[in-house]
Amino acid sequence: MDTPSEIVLTSIDPSRNRARFYVLSIQPTLFGEHALMRQWGRIGTLGRCRLDLHATAEAARQAMNRLAAAKRRRGYE
Repeated sequence: MDTPSEIVLTSIDPSRNRARFYVLSIQPTLFGEHALMRQWGRIGTLGRCRLDLHATAEAARQAMNRLAAAKRRRGYE
């Protein structure tokens, strides 16, 4: 199965004043590794960003799929 290199998830619930986003993307680094970039926050803001380095693209893709599944279990679509 071909996994996309970017996943955009949102969680919107007006009754709880909740409007959040979570973006996962895989980026190559200058040193031949691959970085899993995570951005999250309230919709309409810049939010926060975190980079996790992985030795291979496959390792980064597996980490991205695990994180996306966890976010979907928490209500992100």
